[in-house]
Amino acid sequence: MTYCIGIRINAGMVFLSDSRTNAGIDQISTFRKMLVYEKPDDRFMVLLSAGNLSISQSVRELLQVEKFDQGPDKPPLTIWNARSMFDVARVLGATVRRVYEQDGPALRAAGIDFNASMILGGQIAGEAMRMFLVYSAGNFIEATRETCFFQVGESKYGKPILDRVLMPATPLDEAAKCALVSMDSTLKSNLSVGLPLDLLVYREGSFRSDQIVCIDEQNPYFQMIHSTWGERLREVFEGIEDPQWDGAATAHPLLTPSTRYEPARKIAHPDERIV
Repeated sequence: MTYCIGIRINAGMVFLSDSRTNAGIDQISTFRKMLVYEKPDDRFMVLLSAGNLSISQSVRELLQVEKFDQGPDKPPLTIWNARSMFDVARVLGATVRRVYEQDGPALRAAGIDFNASMILGGQIAGEAMRMFLVYSAGNFIEATRETCFFQVGESKYGKPILDRVLMPATPLDEAAKCALVSMDSTLKSNLSVGLPLDLLVYREGSFRSDQIVCIDEQNPYFQMIHSTWGERLREVFEGIEDPQWDGAATAHPLLTPSTRYEPARKIAHPDERIV
């Protein structure tokens, strides 16, 4: 299992991935889930992958050379000559389908599902930043102002903080902090996600990034996130009053009358024999 986050906000994009893969409790390995495709001053693209490792590795390698046929009168489309991130997503989708055509029958024969999902984000000169979530069938959706982040892999534990904090106007450093808190929550609750992490922060219009780091258990900032987030959660929890059954004793009683709902209760009659 893995966990990857892609965030697209006004100021830029944040990408974060773990590196743990496992085929059982005694077969745990480390593989990088993030790959950067870069052409200085022209395009900057990041790919995060989750799912079957052999599938995602094949897709990542083929993507660099894959050509998408546009018809007899147009040159083949690649990630290096595409003029929009939408076209890059089309090439990625075609690459996923090509790997499925090659490996799908053998995987099915072995009882293995064709399972891969990917986050593709970046910017090409002449257009705004864009981010896509690509599914196993090669189809994809695009991030919007209303949905400014994508997750793949073990997403449920880290989603609440993203839902509550992220907005298009969120500053880039705050978005990176939010992604790390989301990852820490996932690490705490699921052993199939693990260090080291790959974090990349991209500033809109730069077509490059110097803010890329591999985070292990010795990283001082992530150590601070891990300890501080747990402490602050406990402080907030303890600051919420306990449930009060006496309505006169609190402004927020738990036991209140309702004309619409009532508990489902079965009360035995005194003369009823219970077997």
